[in-house]
Amino acid sequence: MKIWYDALTGKHLRYAVAIAERLQKSKHEIILTTRKHPDTLPLASFLKKKFIVIGRYDTRSLLTRTEEGARRQLAFCKLFGKEPPDIAISHGSVDLCRTAFGLGKPIITTIDTPYAEAVHRLTLPLSSHIIASAAIPKRILDTYNVKAEIARFAGVDEVAWIKNFKPTVKYDYGKPLIVVRQFEEKAVYSREVVNMLDLAKGLTRLGTVVFLSRYERKAVKGLIVPKEFIDSASLASQADLIVGVGGTITREAALQGTPAIIVEALPKQHVNDFLIERGFPIFKAKPSSTLSLAKKLLGKKYNVKHLLDQLENPLDIIENVVNNTSKSY
Repeated sequence: MKIWYDALTGKHLRYAVAIAERLQKSKHEIILTTRKHPDTLPLASFLKKKFIVIGRYDTRSLLTRTEEGARRQLAFCKLFGKEPPDIAISHGSVDLCRTAFGLGKPIITTIDTPYAEAVHRLTLPLSSHIIASAAIPKRILDTYNVKAEIARFAGVDEVAWIKNFKPTVKYDYGKPLIVVRQFEEKAVYSREVVNMLDLAKGLTRLGTVVFLSRYERKAVKGLIVPKEFIDSASLASQADLIVGVGGTITREAALQGTPAIIVEALPKQHVNDFLIERGFPIFKAKPSSTLSLAKKLLGKKYNVKHLLDQLENPLDIIENVVNNTSKSY
């Protein structure tokens, strides 16, 4: 079977590599595509995986987003016109879904951000299979007129690459080490802006603060702003505290026993609530109370191996869906 995965962000790319490595063991042919994005190409190089780079992340306006999407879809048609994939997989790639649907190919979509409504309206109705954490209420999926087969698992996406993860990079920034991830201000779903930079500056009174910016890598007095690629999973394992708005690095940290603070800004944090309920060290705070909570959490590391072992791995579900789908050919 020829399997196509399109990765749009750093998380998608890490998910793509985990899926590819699993499916290649079953002798499936894997084609990986991505786009130019601050997080994708450096991570692909770091993971030593070959991706076909098509298009770029252009957020200047709704028009540029639409134009870039159209260009990517045309490029995919040229790439797969004569030899289309048997199955297409993504974590919400509109361009993959539109192309694969047009070519009449089954689509597997994973989902963990219920608040990304624009993406879901353009992907979920076209999907043949949806794989989602059991944390996400089915009523949310039903909102998008989903006719796909839905497979749910008792875990979160990040288990796919954290389950047997061992840090390969040592970061020596000093201790205690606090990592602050910038808010994704350019995403379509971003409505309420949280000034994570000001918050990071305030946390410097507690220790060394690494500020992971998303786009501009400009020096900021009092903060460490890495210009080079940073492996977030390795950094999360070595940090004393992670602060973000509830994204991937938050869960990468908690699944490795590093406490993580979610600054409340986004709704429908189902997957994070799922981990909190199971005892993982994720804590919520308003911007004004983040500093006081950070003081309480610094110096604490949690043994979560037994909790991690209880979570289901989405790779098992994806592999099962792929193998069952291949039998129909």
